[in-house]
Amino acid sequence: MNTKHIFKGLLALVLLVLVGTVEASAQLKKNVELVHKVVDQALYQKNLVSDLTFTVNTDSREISVPGILRMRKDEVIRLQLLIPLLRSEAGRIEFTPSHVLFIDRIHKQYVKATYEEVAFLRNNGIDFYSLQALFWNQLFVPGQKKVGEDGVYKFNVDTSAKNGPLVPIMLKDGKMQYKWMANYQTGLIGQAEAKYNGSDGVSVLRWNYSDFREFGSKTFPAQQDIVIEAAAKKKTIKASLELEKITANDTWESFTTPSDKYRQVGVDEILDKLMML
Repeated sequence: MNTKHIFKGLLALVLLVLVGTVEASAQLKKNVELVHKVVDQALYQKNLVSDLTFTVNTDSREISVPGILRMRKDEVIRLQLLIPLLRSEAGRIEFTPSHVLFIDRIHKQYVKATYEEVAFLRNNGIDFYSLQALFWNQLFVPGQKKVGEDGVYKFNVDTSAKNGPLVPIMLKDGKMQYKWMANYQTGLIGQAEAKYNGSDGVSVLRWNYSDFREFGSKTFPAQQDIVIEAAAKKKTIKASLELEKITANDTWESFTTPSDKYRQVGVDEILDKLMML
């Protein structure tokens, strides 16, 4: 082979590399643009308050109760469960950056625990900020308060795996695998999924969003359906949040202090009783 042929071969190889690099760069740009679009759908409001119908399905039964959802960004997520017809509070579930609080007002009991002490949250890498993102219909990076400018590059986007207008946005963190199905045109998240590969098998938390309604200048999912597949207990729990009369009301206290008349108990005990309300 003479020098001329060698030069042509090298030139062709360089061109192929350059074309591949340009195509990869263009794809990366599209991926980052989609992640930016999803991040930009975050609501401007700091507070969200809504009437609520809370439904839980287990293997043996289904319960549905009215309630109130109160959320204040970076401070609290509160679910107040009410006694039907009476509209008095039967139970309260409150998530803050430092702890989880479960209150059973009927039996005057409560649990206050860290995220490490609640097995399902610990095993699935769920802290306050990831839980907040799930309730607010946003992306999250584990261990971070929000997805910053550097954070958008942590996600992988697979445009070849479209499900209609939805495109998977993925993130791997140790034994955790996260996936969000986002609308390519609107940037709205239709589903979020967290999978934990543990010694007992694969546990899954799946969060579906629908019935998007105007809230300020953006939209918010008034229907949120949650599926929990706990590998350790070989149990599936389904829950749904149906929201009505969504407002940005801010005239309420962020944190709850249980009464001295209430007795502190274990997490499993109070959850079992709340399930029977």
